Amino acid sequence: MGDRLAKTTGRVIMSLKAVGVAVVLLLCAQCLHGSALPAVSSYEFTAYRMQQYNLAQRKHGCHGAIVVAEARSADEPVLTRRCVIMKVPDFTTEKYLEAQKQNAAAILILVPKNTSSIPPVSVQSFMVSERETLQTETLMPVYVVPEDEQLLYMYEEVKQAAASRTSSIFIRVLRSMITATAFQILVSNNAPIKATTDISIVTLEGVLPGAGEDVPTILITAHYDSYGLTPWLSYGADSNGSGVTILLELMRLFQKLYSSPRTRPRYNLMFSLTGSGKYNFLGTKRWIEENLDHAESSLLHDNVAFVVCLDTLANADELYMHVSRPPKNATPMHSFIQHLEEVVSSRFPWVKVGLVHKKINLVESTVAWEHERYSLRRIPGFTLSHLEDPKSELRGSILDTVSQVDFRKMKRNGIIIAEALAQFIYNLSDKGSPKDVQVFKGQMDFQDSRMSSLMSFLMSVPRATQLLDREPGHILLVSSLEHEFKRYLQQVHRHDFRQDRRDPDITFFDQMEQPVVMYRVKPAAFDLFLGGCIAAYLGIVYYAIQNFGCVYTKLKAAVKTKHQ
Repeated sequence: MGDRLAKTTGRVIMSLKAVGVAVVLLLCAQCLHGSALPAVSSYEFTAYRMQQYNLAQRKHGCHGAIVVAEARSADEPVLTRRCVIMKVPDFTTEKYLEAQKQNAAAILILVPKNTSSIPPVSVQSFMVSERETLQTETLMPVYVVPEDEQLLYMYEEVKQAAASRTSSIFIRVLRSMITATAFQILVSNNAPIKATTDISIVTLEGVLPGAGEDVPTILITAHYDSYGLTPWLSYGADSNGSGVTILLELMRLFQKLYSSPRTRPRYNLMFSLTGSGKYNFLGTKRWIEENLDHAESSLLHDNVAFVVCLDTLANADELYMHVSRPPKNATPMHSFIQHLEEVVSSRFPWVKVGLVHKKINLVESTVAWEHERYSLRRIPGFTLSHLEDPKSELRGSILDTVSQVDFRKMKRNGIIIAEALAQFIYNLSDKGSPKDVQVFKGQMDFQDSRMSSLMSFLMSVPRATQLLDREPGHILLVSSLEHEFKRYLQQVHRHDFRQDRRDPDITFFDQMEQPVVMYRVKPAAFDLFLGGCIAAYLGIVYYAIQNFGCVYTKLKAAVKTKHQ
């Protein structure tokens, strides 16, 4: 009797221990899972596809859009048929090429909404990789998406999964069975990607007429479009929102001087904003052709003193003048450059000024700077920029936001250009040093609030060329720039250039904005583990129910015997 009771009691104790182990495992799994951020089982968001365009018979960007793959970290050793998740510091040329080499299904890059939080070193590295990535074509879809809580949770989970692969086998198996979370990324738009050639390139022009007839013309120009890894996130603050902002302020200030017969100089001052500057300056090319080859009368037909192109002027303490050929002595352009150097040396001696001479290579199908379009037509001109290298990564990046703009330096560069221009057109060299003879001060000074408002206005929507004639907000931006021209200038004209559909200069492609679904799933090993736990639990409960009466009676008898 005692032996049977002991055996039965032992079975019950073992059963209770098994139940306890199962409960502890389930509680551990729940605790480990609950320690992470909460995430829904599926989450839909909008991602922006990498640039895709053909320019000068060369293909750029990614040609794929469909993604059905599991998310993996860039640190994983195997990326084949996986969607590689990266943050800005993770995205390097090496990792991008490695993902290509392993035939990854896609790359998804998470970009913070406030880019000022990114360390400068990471910003620089990302811009360099971005530029190199856009030089070639790839079939692998590349998407960019602004960060949010759910996407950051996914990123942390896949990073933890990658880190656990260096742990012991027991920990890896336990994590795979209990705590691991897999994410499935789905872009299921089955519509074919279509080419778009009917893009309208808008160029604006306006004039401040000088005193007298047949007087020389000075042209000040800037391109207003932006460029980056994806069109929908390309805002172009420094390149070239800064050039447009300075040009609009120059318009306002010189309009005051030209409005009075006493201060109207013997120079026509012409302003233009050109489109498609990031794509071989096609808007400038078409505008020059329109004026020189098709128009019966144009200021470009007459005596053009020189052209000043404004490009990337919102940072640094350098100011470079890029020319296709060094200006000859006694020419208007040489005189203006001398005035500009004098203004800098007398008022801003810490600013480095340099002349960069780069010949135009006629074999190349693209030009480096906007002034080269004028040089090809024998119109003297140069580009002002704080960049020395035309291939600088700062000229096209989705990280070129307001955080890259130094408003004090942008204003200083605007003052340098304005004072040098006033010194030239009014011949103020004999009046004294530029430090003593300052035209733009007091009510004629550059307004900080206006420059800030203009930059905010330009940054209100991405200014990628393929978007400017498609979306209402982008169309409104160009119309607002035209209104600003009409407010301060005369003879304002808007040129809408359409491409030849049979032989377009540039071809864009659609599906730049895609809905993406992220599914949160458990691996198959977890289903096996959970099924085993449930089976064990049900077996224990069944055994306890079947033998409860017998066990209870024997335990009661044993207790009664003990008391007796």
